[in-house]
Amino acid sequence: MATQKPEQNLKKTVGSASIKRRFGDRTEGRRIRSIDPMTVVAPFIMPSRIGAQNLFQDSINVAAIEHFVHKKRAEGLIGFGIMHVVIAAYVRTISQRPGINRFLSGLRLYARHNIEVVMAIKKEMTLEAEETMMKFFFDRSTTVTDVYTKMTHQIEEYRNTRKEKESAFDKIARQLGFMPNFQLRAVVAFLNWLDFHNLLPERLRLLSPFHCSVVFSSMGSIGIKPIFHHLYDFGNAPVFITFSAMRRSQEIARDGTVTNIRNLDLTVTTDERICDGFYYASAFHELHKYLENPELLEQPPEQIIYDIE
Repeated sequence: MATQKPEQNLKKTVGSASIKRRFGDRTEGRRIRSIDPMTVVAPFIMPSRIGAQNLFQDSINVAAIEHFVHKKRAEGLIGFGIMHVVIAAYVRTISQRPGINRFLSGLRLYARHNIEVVMAIKKEMTLEAEETMMKFFFDRSTTVTDVYTKMTHQIEEYRNTRKEKESAFDKIARQLGFMPNFQLRAVVAFLNWLDFHNLLPERLRLLSPFHCSVVFSSMGSIGIKPIFHHLYDFGNAPVFITFSAMRRSQEIARDGTVTNIRNLDLTVTTDERICDGFYYASAFHELHKYLENPELLEQPPEQIIYDIE
């Protein structure tokens, strides 16, 4: 299983230029070498991320989350919401189940150095408004307050300093959109080739919303149930999670009484090549633990588990 290291060693081991990089490692992750033969050949059998995706639904009783949200707002965290709790819980899950932070590139499996979370958002709540994707970087010791602070600061900076409401990646995409179809296809194919061979410019990779640990999208703001979203063949994002607004339901207790509960529905799309179903199940049980007990997210984790070699 994974080894355990204190978080204060994080910057020395995976967060700085002092890392001893081995042949075959990538800028964003180290190659995992101690994997079973089936995991080695899986990318060759299923070379497409879309062809290797699995889908499942989940539901969370949000009573504890709603109580926690009210508590944090009372402490002065304006705009604190369920989204911050869900993202903080996933970040914490990665610190305990690092296998879900792996990625496949160039038909090889890697352990990602950082935790990179992408949120898909509408710039304005109108039919014509464009969608953008914002990328947030977290370390393994992140608390829920850290998540709130970083996301709030980055979103406010985006809204206040960019009059055109256009991110750096949006600008690149817009410039690409001006190209003729044949030229655009050639450029995207070339970018894929660069990424496959670990030659993609680091600045572009850091901007890319397709290179990340997980993508989140909220369907609640547009009033529909969560959809099963596909993964992207470009980039290396292994997990896509959508969630909805609260859903009311009734539950029968053991004594026969009926109680009204509110649920948060999730749909999850995963790349089955990065870890097996048992590991995914364990990771999402861990996620449940934090969503049902969000107070655990107020402090850094007692221990941090790193991925296998």
